[in-house]
Amino acid sequence: MSFGPPPSAYTQSALAADQNRRRRRIRMLGAVAVVVAAAVGVGGWILSSTGDEGASADPKPSATAQSPDDIRELTEKTPASPEGRLLVEYREGNLAKTVKGDPRYAPGTWATDKVLAKGMADRIEGLTTAATGPEKAWTLRLDGHLCATSKHITADGRTAVVVQPKKSGTVAQRGVCDEVVFFDVNTGKKLWQAKMPSAASAFVTNTNLTMTKGVVAVAWGGGSVAYDMKSGKQLWNSTTVSACEDNGFAGGRALLVLEECGAQSPNPTYRVEKLDPRTGKPLWTYKVANGVEDVYLPSSDPPVLAVAAGDSSVTDLITLDGAGKRLATISLTGYDPKCGERDFGAGFFGTVEYCDGVVVGRDQVYVVSKETTELRQAANWIVAFDVTTGKAGRKLDARPSQPLTPLQADGDALLVFRRSYSEVEPSSVLTWDPRTGKETPFLLFGFPADDEGDFADIEHSDILVAQGRVYFAKRELTADDKHPTYPVDAVLGIGSAAARH
Repeated sequence: MSFGPPPSAYTQSALAADQNRRRRRIRMLGAVAVVVAAAVGVGGWILSSTGDEGASADPKPSATAQSPDDIRELTEKTPASPEGRLLVEYREGNLAKTVKGDPRYAPGTWATDKVLAKGMADRIEGLTTAATGPEKAWTLRLDGHLCATSKHITADGRTAVVVQPKKSGTVAQRGVCDEVVFFDVNTGKKLWQAKMPSAASAFVTNTNLTMTKGVVAVAWGGGSVAYDMKSGKQLWNSTTVSACEDNGFAGGRALLVLEECGAQSPNPTYRVEKLDPRTGKPLWTYKVANGVEDVYLPSSDPPVLAVAAGDSSVTDLITLDGAGKRLATISLTGYDPKCGERDFGAGFFGTVEYCDGVVVGRDQVYVVSKETTELRQAANWIVAFDVTTGKAGRKLDARPSQPLTPLQADGDALLVFRRSYSEVEPSSVLTWDPRTGKETPFLLFGFPADDEGDFADIEHSDILVAQGRVYFAKRELTADDKHPTYPVDAVLGIGSAAARH
């Protein structure tokens, strides 16, 4: 599968138009901020573009020290002030040069304390997170378009992507995704790249990439391969003909593989194995019950499976213990796990680890309910389930017309995005403690009116909290119908307005 021509550089005319739009947008946000500040009594939440991050007023205990090769786990510090300000605002240009109606794909978003990295067609852009610095820190050009990305990043800021290098031959041959690139997010330096073995059937629709401590792993149904994170040396691969195929991996604290057995039969079955990351050897195997039509792996440790039992949509969560034995089954009737629903369910860029309505902490599983349109009723809610027992605990209710989206675990708490459709109240990120039910404001902010829908929808944008900031990054970009030569909004980054230097 081909993604079309690579983007070209910004034109001077587009940049001039972009600057005019930027001034208009900042004025618009400022005007709305005055209304909100008066209405909700939180001070101004205008998204200004000066200053640096403030220190935490309520620091949380630091997480256990991690080695450079560990997959990063941050415990966020609550900003000294929740008033939001704009730190990153990136627009992508020359979209009119793509095939009309064909989006420019932009998978992958990673953040460090210095840089936000964003996948963009056949390159990765490094954007500075200090509003006073230049917009771009670096550009890493790739040998072709991005095919798979990982949500994981190492403790010292490295991550990996799979690329579709340019080739000649048939359409199928040109669509093969068989190059792994490992790079430093802070510098944009390519650390190594490797060609995946026997990967003629690896395409954007089936290639899955993940990382665990010291290891980068890729699966594409027809095979899988793992590399040493430091050297790029191949550790193991499974490309031999077998009754069970490696559909994908879940990484992070451990490495799980989802295997589909009898893929060509009318009723395939599934099994999940925990692997030794250095050798690929199974440590335990969990056989999924017959009749399950699909499986996702939202967490490797604790192991959590999302299964579609007798249905095409996910119906249950299954939690396992450290030996691969079932602990609990959580029915998702009335809930919205959002497994496989990214980008209209296209299945691009790896879907095995992604259930955007489910967040797994060390001993809690957070699941969002389906939304309701009833007036004066909670738009939806989030429930914390016990990993061991499956029992429901506390519930966090949304406000009317302000639905909630669980974002990521934050120690023993949960970071939540509250989207506001109100013209008075801002959207926000908050921290919710399921043990006490306490909500703590993290950041308050507004969106440009013409882009809110795309940025605020987790099925179409990456929403990432890191280092006291929240980032919204679209995964698909299309030209504006009225102004096809204008650059379009691609990334917003918001931080605290507490400190100005």
